[in-house]
Amino acid sequence: MDGHALPVVETEQTEEHASVDDLLLWVLVWSELSAFGILLAGFLVVGVIQADAFAAARSHLNSLLAGIDTLVLLTSGWQAASAARPAASTPTRRRALVLAALFGFAFVVIKLFEYSTEVAVAGVPQFGAFFELYFLITGFHLLHVAFGSAVLLLVAWRPSPGNIALIATLWHVIDLVWIVMFPLVYLV
Repeated sequence: MDGHALPVVETEQTEEHASVDDLLLWVLVWSELSAFGILLAGFLVVGVIQADAFAAARSHLNSLLAGIDTLVLLTSGWQAASAARPAASTPTRRRALVLAALFGFAFVVIKLFEYSTEVAVAGVPQFGAFFELYFLITGFHLLHVAFGSAVLLLVAWRPSPGNIALIATLWHVIDLVWIVMFPLVYLV
């Protein structure tokens, strides 16, 4: 009879640990969304105040590369979601996580190439705050993508369901931020 009581205690402790992990995950998700939300709100406010300068500066952005980056990042998110499927085998999960990371690193390379063409006009005084905010917001996102890609590779090495769920959720937050950022920065 004592042998049957032990798994119940372990299950209760595991459930308690899982609920704390879930809470921490959602605190992280909401803090990330809040930070990017504040940055994007600031970008929009300054864009209204300096509408002409923002329109002139925006014309120097490469919307085509940003669009390609969007497709690359969404493909990466699709791979992360594939890894999180409950029915996926361990080799399938590993492959999907590695592909998600590779697409994430491809996003970084494309974005750095895009930066190399934009840095020449970033110092033009008439563009004012546009490029300062542009590099702050997109650079902050770029750091998240680079770090997240490295974590995807780490999780691929030891793909436990909890770690996969954690990184897939965070990766989708990074995708969501870019999906909101892309039209606000490049198209509005």
